[in-house]
Amino acid sequence: MKGIVKAFAGVRALNGIDFDLCPGEIHCLVGENGAGKSTLMKILSGAYTPDEGRICVDGVEHSTLTPHLSRNLGIEIVYQENLLVPTMNVVENIFVGHEMATAGVFSDFRGMRKHAETLLTELDLSLDVMRRIEKLSIAEQQYVKILKALVRQPRVLIMDEPTSMFNVRDAGKVLDLVRRIAKRGIGIVYISHSLREVVAVADRITVVRDGAVVRRFDNANHDVPISSITREMVGRSVDAFYTRAPHVVGDVVLSVVGLKRTRDAPSVSFALRKGEVLGFSGMVGSGRTEIIRSLIGADPRHAGRIVLNGREVTLKSPRVSIEAGIAYVTEDRQKLGLMLGASIVENLTVVGLDSRIPGYFMNFHKHVGLIRGIYDELNIRASSPLQVVRYLSGGNQQKVVLGKWLFENAEIFIFDEPTRGIDVGAKAEFYAIMSGLAKAGKSIIMISSDMPELISMSDRVLVVRGGQIVHELSGEDITEQNIIIHALEVNLHE
Repeated sequence: MKGIVKAFAGVRALNGIDFDLCPGEIHCLVGENGAGKSTLMKILSGAYTPDEGRICVDGVEHSTLTPHLSRNLGIEIVYQENLLVPTMNVVENIFVGHEMATAGVFSDFRGMRKHAETLLTELDLSLDVMRRIEKLSIAEQQYVKILKALVRQPRVLIMDEPTSMFNVRDAGKVLDLVRRIAKRGIGIVYISHSLREVVAVADRITVVRDGAVVRRFDNANHDVPISSITREMVGRSVDAFYTRAPHVVGDVVLSVVGLKRTRDAPSVSFALRKGEVLGFSGMVGSGRTEIIRSLIGADPRHAGRIVLNGREVTLKSPRVSIEAGIAYVTEDRQKLGLMLGASIVENLTVVGLDSRIPGYFMNFHKHVGLIRGIYDELNIRASSPLQVVRYLSGGNQQKVVLGKWLFENAEIFIFDEPTRGIDVGAKAEFYAIMSGLAKAGKSIIMISSDMPELISMSDRVLVVRGGQIVHELSGEDITEQNIIIHALEVNLHE
C-alpha cells in the first residue's frame, strides 16, 4: 500500500500511509484509538475506497479494491465484532455464502464437515464442528471466525483485535494459532492494543499516529522494548491540547458503590463531585460505556448502590435517570441522539416536552422562544431554529444533542465520545461549552478515546480495563503515557 489517503467529511483519517506485507510474515499495526489502523485495513479489504494512493499485489497495481476483488486476490479480514450466526453450527458458519456442492446444485455438507475437521487437525485445534455457535465459548467462536477466513485459502489474513475479550490463557492459544497460520505461508496483519502480545508475535511492528506512520520496528528477535512502542504511540505537540481555565470542584454529588453488570462481572466504585469533569479512559472493548449504561439503567445491573446528592436512588431505567437529573449525551448522535428528520426546535424540546410544554398537540413554531436562549448560547449555526437537523454539520448536530439536555436542566452530564467526528474548530467550541457547564456547577462524566481531550478537560481520569477501574489519575499525572500504561497494563522499563 503506497501513499494511502482517506478523508471523512473533510478530516483526514489517513495521510499518505505506506504499508507492506510478505508471505508468512506477522506484521503488527499499533496505535491509539482513532490513529487510522482499522481504516487502512478496511481499504485493503475493499470496504473503503482511498482518496489517493495505490495498492500493489504481486506487482499488479490497483487504485482501489472492492470486497469482491480483495477476496479474489486472497485477502481476508477477521473483524473484532462477532459476525457469526448463533443458531447455526460450526460447519454451517464456516461455509455460509460459499458452500461446497455436489453436482453443482446440492450442498455437500459431508464434504464441508470433512474439510473443516481436516483444517482443525492441521491447526491442532479441538472443536466440535456440529455444535451451535451459541453453545461455544468466546475463544471457540474466535477460532470459528478464523477458520471461516482460512477455508477460502487466503494469502493475506487481517486480524483486528483477535484477543481483546480473552483471558490470558485463551489469548495465548490464539497467538499460538496465529504463528501456525503464518507458517503456512500466509501473511498476517495483526492489529492489537496489547503490546505484550505484539512484541511476542510480530516479525515487524508499524506504529501509526494521527493517520501517518511514525515508526517501524524490526522485531525478528521479539525484543523491541514496549516502552519504545508506547512513546511512539503517544508523541504529540503541546499545542494539540485545549487549555481549560481552572475552577473549584465541590462536594460529592454522585457515589457509585459495588456496581456489577452481571453476577460474575468486576465490581466498580467511583465518585463524582460538583463542577468536576471526570474522564473515563480505556481501549476499545475495555467496558467504559457498558459501566455507564448500567449505571443509568440502559443496560442490566446485577448489584450496586447509587447515592445521588446524599440520597440512595434506584436508577432502573433511562427515564428514571432523566427524572433524577442525569443526561446521557450518546456517542452515536445520528442514530441515538437525534430525530434527523425533525427541526432543531423539536429536537431541543423532545426530552423536556412533558415538563415544560403542556397539552397533547404542539405547534413548534410557537415554541421557538422557549429554546432561543439555548440556541443562541450554543451558537448553533443554522438558517433558523426550524431547520431540519439532518442538514447541519456534525459539530452543530452535537450541539443540538447537548441542547436538549440543557432545556431539561440536567445536573449531571454524561458525554460519550463528545467530539468524535467533528472538526478541530468545533471541538474547541464544544470544550468551551463543557467548561462553562462545569464552572456553573454541573458535574460531567466524559468517556473519551481522544487523549488530548482527556488531558485538557479532566480533573481526574479513571482508567478502565477488563470492565473495571484499574487506576485513577489526577493533576500532573494525567498524561498520555500514564493513561496508555495503565490501559494496556505495560511497564515503562520493559
